[in-house]
This record gives sequence, C-alpha cells and structure tokens, in this order.
Amino acid sequence: MAVAATDLATERRPLVGITLKIISVAIFVAMSSLIKSAGTVPAGQIVFFRSFFAIFPILVMLAWRKELRTAFHTTRPIGHIMRGLVGVAAMGLGFFGLTRLPLPDAITLNYAQPLIVVVFSAVFIGEVVRLYRWSAVLVGFLGVVIIAWPKLTLLTGATGMEEGQALGVIAILGGAAASAVAMLLVRRLVMTEKTATIVLWFSATATVVSLFTIPFGWEALTRWQFLALAGAGICGGVAQILMTQCYRHAELSTIAPFEYTSMILAIVVGYFAFGDIPTLYTLVGGIIVVGAGLFIIWRERQLGLKRVAARRFVPPGG
Repeated sequence: MAVAATDLATERRPLVGITLKIISVAIFVAMSSLIKSAGTVPAGQIVFFRSFFAIFPILVMLAWRKELRTAFHTTRPIGHIMRGLVGVAAMGLGFFGLTRLPLPDAITLNYAQPLIVVVFSAVFIGEVVRLYRWSAVLVGFLGVVIIAWPKLTLLTGATGMEEGQALGVIAILGGAAASAVAMLLVRRLVMTEKTATIVLWFSATATVVSLFTIPFGWEALTRWQFLALAGAGICGGVAQILMTQCYRHAELSTIAPFEYTSMILAIVVGYFAFGDIPTLYTLVGGIIVVGAGLFIIWRERQLGLKRVAARRFVPPGG
C-alpha cells in the first residue's frame, strides 16, 4: 500500500514536486552565495558551519514528524561513516573552489558530478551503460573542458596561481568526483536506511570530522563571516529537506532537469552580488554540459519505462 500511495502522489502532484525542487535549488544557490561572501575562509571551517548548522532544521523536521527518537538508529554505522568521510572531502574541495571562482563557473562545473556518476557506476558497481549514455558523458566532459580551459591555462603563469582560479577548477572537479562516490554509497544505504537517518548521520559525521582540520589553521571570523556561514548551514539543511520532499511528489526524471535552473540563478546572483560576468566559455560549456545531463536523464527515463513494461509482460503459458 505504501508503494501505491507513493505512485498516486507521483501522478497527482508533479507541480508540487517541481516547485519544491526549484525552491531547494534556489536555497542551495543562496547557501553558495553566503559561503562565497564570507571570503577565503579555510575549507574545513566552512564544512563545520555547513554541517553543524544544517542539523537544526533537520532536527525540527524530525521532531515535527515525531521521528526524533529513532533518527540515529541504524544497522550500518560503518556505511554512514564512510559516506560521511567521502562527503566531507567532496564539500571541502567544492567550498575551496567556490571561494576562488566566479559563482556561475563554480556551480556550472559541479554539473560534472552526474556525468562522473555514470562512469563510476559502470566501473565500480557493474551497471550496464550503453553507447547513448557513453556518448552523452563524453559530450558533457567536452563542455566541462570548455568551461575550465581558460582557468587551467593559468597554471602556466604566475597570475593564475596567485588568483587561485586554476586550483579552484581542479578542486571543484575533484569534489565532483568525491561527490559521485558518495552518491554510490548513498545508493547502497537507501536500500535499508531511512532518508532522515542518512541525512542526520551525514551532518553529524561531517561536523565531527571537520573539527580535525582545526590544527591546519582556522581563522577568527568577523561577525558577518560567522552569520554568513551559519546562515549557509541553515540554508543547506532546509534545502536538503525540500529536495528530499520533492521526490515524494514526482518522478526523478520529472524533477531532475530543474536542477539546471541553478545556472540561471547563479548568473543573476553572481552578477548583482559579486559583479561576476559569465564568459563565453562558461555559457557555451554550460549549455553543452546541461544538454548532456538532460539527455542522460531522458535516457534513464526511457530505460526505466522499458524495465517497467518488461516486468508487466506475462509470457503465455506453455
């Protein structure tokens, strides 16, 4: 009956799901903007604020659902800790890059993550990836190269190293790869664990692990930096809740394309808040990456429909 109820909600409330997805994307962009406005704060320190303050809206949601008492209960603590360690690496690298790149570039480069997920799914868990999706992945990576090329060429000169843009590109792509690994770990966890348990364990693990970066040099924060980073953490928690809820109302293939609205929001916020003007490389590369991502989503939907049809087919009795 639970599956039937979910299917009914999926059929009847797709607009609710899309709306929640767009709001969550907007809040995630706000989170990134707050982190960027705090300046070049050490990545480990940013991870702490992002993880610690995200716990509070999650706890409020769990208390409202009366699930607080059982939220931490799990039979797979090692799986949660591994996901947390990889997630901390992904966040740390991503935040390092975010503080050193224009906002549109940083957010658009993160679109490499679903492309890397396809590659890792084939390599590490044996998922069958056929020619269409491999072609889309290759085209998508071409878009990533176009976005990153002007920054990576700065490695040959002192200016690029001083500005940190080349290192920012490398960090974000490394973070996208780590995030792809985290996604594979989450795929395994969702088979036995509740979403709230996964989210809460991750935030708690990331908070504790980030404290080990204190000896590597945390900074004394100004009042604005503290408020910006705390606000970023709260935004992250709220956006995570909304993103989780949106999938209760519509199918993944319906929701996923709206992730790319973050590119438009990043361009607008980047221009008005930070004076960032997207380059032709960013726009052209971004369109290519988005197009490849949308094709992968469409292909996943087509394969999903074929699998459902195959399960419904009843062969004639012999």
